[in-house]
Amino acid sequence: MDSPFSVKFTHRVSFTRGLFRAENDALTQALNGGEPRVVAFVDDGVLRARPTLERELRERLELDASAPRLVGFYPVPGGEASKNDRSVADLVVQVVDQHHICRRSWVLAIGGGAVLDAVGYGAAVAHRGVRLVRIPTTVLAQDDAGLGVKNAINRFGKKNFEGTFAVPWAVLNDADFLLTLADREWRSGFSEAVKIALLKDRDFFEEIEAKAGRIRDRDEEAALPVIRRCAELHLDHIVQGGDPFESERARPLDFGHWSAHKLEQLSNHQVTHGEAVAIGVALDTLYSVRIGWLPESDGVRVIACLTALGLPTWHPLLLAPSLEAGLNEFREHLGGELCVTLLQGIGAARDANSIDRSALRQAIGDLEKITDRHLKKAS
Repeated sequence: MDSPFSVKFTHRVSFTRGLFRAENDALTQALNGGEPRVVAFVDDGVLRARPTLERELRERLELDASAPRLVGFYPVPGGEASKNDRSVADLVVQVVDQHHICRRSWVLAIGGGAVLDAVGYGAAVAHRGVRLVRIPTTVLAQDDAGLGVKNAINRFGKKNFEGTFAVPWAVLNDADFLLTLADREWRSGFSEAVKIALLKDRDFFEEIEAKAGRIRDRDEEAALPVIRRCAELHLDHIVQGGDPFESERARPLDFGHWSAHKLEQLSNHQVTHGEAVAIGVALDTLYSVRIGWLPESDGVRVIACLTALGLPTWHPLLLAPSLEAGLNEFREHLGGELCVTLLQGIGAARDANSIDRSALRQAIGDLEKITDRHLKKAS
């Protein structure tokens, strides 16, 4: 009685500015056609930067008679702290029960990628899934994390060990939220743009390379098109046969992530996800060079681009003996067989089913040396 079937999803993504202004209907359009209740969970860092947010959201919804009413507004811890235990996810489930949120009502998640993950997990398990609307507030969340169909929390010292696949009802990217980011948070998100450009689009990499200094210095004219193009490439991968629920063994969008996730854990999350991805991308790029898949000149360009964006490419924890345990954790997360995406050119990916540990250690040494040269040149 084997009967293959598919389920139709719509991934709704909007780029806008001034989401809660009276003349902007992106939010009310996203919340159209369901039950009249919505609860919001907001990254407390976002709320400190924008303390009027609850009033703005409530007043915008009240302008439209057909929009749902805000029945609950809850600050939650920002950053990886929101994922390191079950408290945020459990709060979402409790609030869904308390306010009688049904499967046609909405949960809003407003914040960075970690908050979207934790709130999304709670929304996905309450009633087996209520409608989740993501409002990403960081570069990394707008160009990558907010576009995914994954929700998770960390368990057993492992990143994203417990989670679900669930397509959000809508993703609303408001450029105004990026204005309040600290420089470090701003820069961190562009590691994902470099990553996906290296995998899929050489011209896009060259655009980032050419604009790197302006992006680092927060020139919106240079940066916003890069954020949008990065989001488009991630979205295309998800919806155009890119294995969104990760049933296959290859995970190309996790290029550079096996070591990135381990670095986050080893540093007790003092290294942000975006910074760890930059370091992981740099390492896997130079490993690709070491095994003869990628020209050395391309490897040098990648490190130079990341450095010009103000992103780190080295951390002493790369020398930790436990770093290589990240490969086994990555293998388990994939489904039992190791498959690491590497490069055979800028814009050209290739999968490997094994990692030469000696070549990996040589690549780590190469990365330390080339990073040191770039830092000395910059100073």
